[in-house]
Amino acid sequence: MLTPPEAAAPHELGAPSDERGSHLSVRGARSIEGRSPWRLAFERLRRDRLSLVALGVILLIVLVAIFAPLIAKGTGHGVYTQYPTTGLTPTGLPRAPSSAFPLGTDDLGRTLLVRIAYGARVSLLVGVLATLMTVTIGAALGLVAGYFGKLVDTLIARAVDVMLSIPFLLFAIALASVVSVTPLHLGPLTLGKGIPIVVLVIGIFSWATVARIVRGQVIAIRSREYIEAARALGASSWRIIVFDVLPNVLPTIIVYATLLIPVSIVAEAALSYLGVGIPPPTADWGSMIADAQSYYQQAWWFLTFPSLALLMTTLAFNILGDGVRDAIDPRGTPFKS
Repeated sequence: MLTPPEAAAPHELGAPSDERGSHLSVRGARSIEGRSPWRLAFERLRRDRLSLVALGVILLIVLVAIFAPLIAKGTGHGVYTQYPTTGLTPTGLPRAPSSAFPLGTDDLGRTLLVRIAYGARVSLLVGVLATLMTVTIGAALGLVAGYFGKLVDTLIARAVDVMLSIPFLLFAIALASVVSVTPLHLGPLTLGKGIPIVVLVIGIFSWATVARIVRGQVIAIRSREYIEAARALGASSWRIIVFDVLPNVLPTIIVYATLLIPVSIVAEAALSYLGVGIPPPTADWGSMIADAQSYYQQAWWFLTFPSLALLMTTLAFNILGDGVRDAIDPRGTPFKS
């Protein structure tokens, strides 16, 4: 008499045992393990070798800026110390790179290595602070304009148009020149010539582009189902903006911030090059390039090394910004595991 299939033992029908079945279920759970968009973006960025090289260059520049005092102590040369005898030739020209001055000297006999290291501090500080100010103002106004619309959107959009129509360089030169003579008083704060006014000038003229980009993103988001659901549940407008809208535009803000840092660094160097940025004797790449333009035929190192420092910094940030954009953008090439 044949045993009916339904009465047969599981192993007789080829069915996996409980132990094997649990093992397969664990493997299946691992294979379909979910990954957040941020984790996917990190994994994409980690596989971008060019972006990782750029990140390494940025970290190296940051370390040079942090340990600039140790570099000065190691060389035995101060950032403001002039060496008219050993740092200048008998004809008064800068000294070429040597064991005493690894990157040579400037027109006053100061060592370029130490001044470039201290100049990295100024460039990174201005770049980060100006970008934070720009992104904060632009993102806040863009969120408000895109979400509320109507009259609020019209007023902010017209303000953006006005800011974009003002020539940045001319107004920045004028404002910095006026402040250098008469300090600007903003309540308890007094802004004179130096880093604060440079950060303020760059931030004032850069937020409009961020606001326009964020506004467009918010307009596309505000009519989606989860926003309507939040309204139906009685959430306030400001709670929706902070907890529902902002997280969805945050990737765009992060990408633009990484691309805006080198723009701010170049803007600061341009202002210093024109003599209305960081005042001497503070070490600054822009002012060093300006001082070197009269000696580029006799002392190539005086112009080359500060220019290379500025070029490497801005190029590294731009490459990293492109990599972050490609990693975060969900419409880009999908991640292949």
